[in-house]
Amino acid sequence: MRALTANRLIDGEVVFWKDGAWVERFADAQLFADDDAAGEAAEAHGKNQPTVVVEPYLVDLMEVGEVWAPVSYRERIRALGPTNLPHGKQVEGGAVIEALRQAHGAARSSGRVNLIKRK
Repeated sequence: MRALTANRLIDGEVVFWKDGAWVERFADAQLFADDDAAGEAAEAHGKNQPTVVVEPYLVDLMEVGEVWAPVSYRERIRALGPTNLPHGKQVEGGAVIEALRQAHGAARSSGRVNLIKRK
């Protein structure tokens, strides 16, 4: 599974794609199967919004219990917010926040690797 992420241009907030719009919570993100062309189509649509978001890319996900979390540590931090104290998105709690905290591994998402290769 994968999710589309970017940073909102106006304030730098990490955002996720959901049904044609950008949302702030990872729990609300639309999930795409690895071989789903809809993920690439959403990424292409996001890249055509240069005044809305910066560098959209697909993030690889892993199943943690009954929910999904990013494979890469970097993406889990982006989804959770600052790591110094629970605040912001972390205070909301819920199953997805707990899955993000419990997930482990440090692999890079293939979408991020592709983004780095382009630069």
